Amino acid sequence: QVQFVESGGGLVQPGGSLRLSCVTSGFTFSSYAINWYRQSPQKERELVAAIASFGDNTIYADSVQGRFTISRDNAKSTAYLQMDSLKPEDTAVYYCDVTRVGRGQGTQVTVSS
Repeated sequence: QVQFVESGGGLVQPGGSLRLSCVTSGFTFSSYAINWYRQSPQKERELVAAIASFGDNTIYADSVQGRFTISRDNAKSTAYLQMDSLKPEDTAVYYCDVTRVGRGQGTQVTVSS
């Protein structure tokens, strides 16, 4: 059974940091690229970052370039999203996704003073 479990979200002040984790099981994690998306009621779903299967290539949305860092640990079947210098507009539900495999339920990130 394919599973994705995100954690690490919460309430943080502008300028703060959070580290999201996505623990997976049920498929060969190291064979797939991992995507982090975010979704808020006011905006369309946005691809925030993606990382190739062995971590050698990453891409970022312009809106998070230089502030967010995606990484992965294939031995632990886990992906991470380090988010620094957070802004109120980063408020959203963040979820990890593998194309044609599945996605998690997401973790809420709220940036507010």
